[in-house]
Amino acid sequence: MARLAILTLFPMITAIEPNAEPLQANQSTQQDDKPTIVLVHGAFADGSSWNKVIPILQKKGYKTIAVQNPLTSLNDDVAFVDRAIAEVKGNVILVGHSWGGVVITQAGNNEKVKGLVFVAAYAPDEGQSIEDITKDAFEVRKLPNVPGLTDPIVEDGFIRLKEETVLNHFAQDLPPAEAKLIAAGQGRFHVSTISAKVSNPAWKSKPNFFVVSDNDHIISPLVEAEMAARMKATVIHLPSSHVAMLSQPQKVAELILKAAGDK
Repeated sequence: MARLAILTLFPMITAIEPNAEPLQANQSTQQDDKPTIVLVHGAFADGSSWNKVIPILQKKGYKTIAVQNPLTSLNDDVAFVDRAIAEVKGNVILVGHSWGGVVITQAGNNEKVKGLVFVAAYAPDEGQSIEDITKDAFEVRKLPNVPGLTDPIVEDGFIRLKEETVLNHFAQDLPPAEAKLIAAGQGRFHVSTISAKVSNPAWKSKPNFFVVSDNDHIISPLVEAEMAARMKATVIHLPSSHVAMLSQPQKVAELILKAAGDK
């Protein structure tokens, strides 16, 4: 039945006037010249993480794609991002939140990608994983730890957060009702992702931008600032929780627009 339904579309397609110009040929090239913004969510999340940022970008004339990562492995998530990049005809600005920073660090090597934006995100170096970053920070250098990941739920190899953790440490600056929606819709994050190592960090060859969330309880703000400094990124600090794109969407969007070359 599905195949039949698809086939019934062909008469309508072929009925289009054969000499008609493609729509994009008659439209202003201003939007076409702008990069497409590809948004990559983090762990315990999905593409709706960007629902407050997307309208701001679209109002400025930018095409946007919010990737729905499976969170099953680094390779799987990179493959989903690669698929989104392949849909884009022009240039791309890649934006990653949290675990999404690891994903864009690997996926950002695509020649279409002209800049990377990290939002309260991990940015591993070559051969480095989230596990390596956290061990160095908290076990070796004894930096103050963060409370958000002290009591996760792990079942069948997947990690999720308790509702109270989301309310108090993941999205503590959002209204409780909104934080509960995040808790209900969170993705399950496979344990293998924690030890997945990046092989070729794109931030070494691309312009970088970084949002440091100064009230982050999931990734230490000190660690975020250190990664941003190592990358020589353009940095903004926001007084936000881990989900800066939801609590401070305008500021996050402004940095993305800056990365895209918007004046």
